[in-house]
Amino acid sequence: MPKFSRNTFFSSDIAIDLGTANTLVYVRGKGVVINEPSVVAVNDKTNQVVAVGKEAKLMLGKTPGHIRVVRPLSHGVISDFEVTEEMLTYFINKAQAGRARLFGPRVVIGVPTGVTNVQSRAVRDAARNAGAREAFILEEPVAGAIGAKLPVFDAVGTMVLDIGGGTTDIAVIALKGVVAAKSSHVAGDRFNDNIIEFVRSEFKLGIGERTAEEVKISIGAVMPLSETFSRSVRGRDFATGLPREITLTDAHVREALMPSLDSLMETMREVIEATPPELLSDILERGVTVFGGGALLRGLPQILAKMLGVPVRVAPDPLTAVVRGAGIVTEDPEPFVDFFIDEEDILSEA
Repeated sequence: MPKFSRNTFFSSDIAIDLGTANTLVYVRGKGVVINEPSVVAVNDKTNQVVAVGKEAKLMLGKTPGHIRVVRPLSHGVISDFEVTEEMLTYFINKAQAGRARLFGPRVVIGVPTGVTNVQSRAVRDAARNAGAREAFILEEPVAGAIGAKLPVFDAVGTMVLDIGGGTTDIAVIALKGVVAAKSSHVAGDRFNDNIIEFVRSEFKLGIGERTAEEVKISIGAVMPLSETFSRSVRGRDFATGLPREITLTDAHVREALMPSLDSLMETMREVIEATPPELLSDILERGVTVFGGGALLRGLPQILAKMLGVPVRVAPDPLTAVVRGAGIVTEDPEPFVDFFIDEEDILSEA
């Protein structure tokens, strides 16, 4: 287990929420300074990175054949090691722009719950190769609970739901430890796929991932609303091959997302079944806290509360809860040492 003194972390140190959809960076003493898509554009002719983050995402579906737009993380873990290194290097350098540096920063990185030791080591190695002096790994639901100011040190059960881009992490935390947890691939990317498949099936129209994400954000809902939301969508008609425009409503999105929501409920029930009865009584009283981008889906807290029978609340600023929690750890790491994934465990599987 890592040993810390009060001087272990310095003012240049940073926390990173390395997400499938977005990467957020927190600089100690400054707060969240970067929130950009986890996307990289690579020129295959020169093997050079053309763009990272927002600029790269704008290129999705619009590049010539020799330029690939890559999302180097899949379901919260590294799928393209070299591109992830390039992306981390870019974000670390951008976060430290204008700051004098003798040494690389020490970094706290959030990863999904249940990742293998090999996957955790890959994240650590990528961060070190990107310029970090040391990298410490923290499970994202724990980081989010810390960021949401939940009582992770107390002898009470705290249940959290972190709906990210590639994974949804569900965890019950008590006394500085994860008591029960499970990770699901039903998350933001799956919701986008649901919308794409629904439009293909119901309207015989092909739309892209960016369009599906925009529909989800602008009119997405999982419960009937007091007002109707609608949005015009353009795509390719499968019958004629020509462009066509349709209008989608929040009811369409709700129908598209329902199968994934049912699957997510089943995973939550599995975590609840694995939770000791004494902690369950705490959860019944205190409820579930939701964070991550998926927490912004309209009606999500209400439908979760109805299906689970417990209070559900969305954490303040749910998009940044994980990186803020990891940032709190960089400010004073000593109380959180028990939460880190042990480097010795990671190396033992090498």
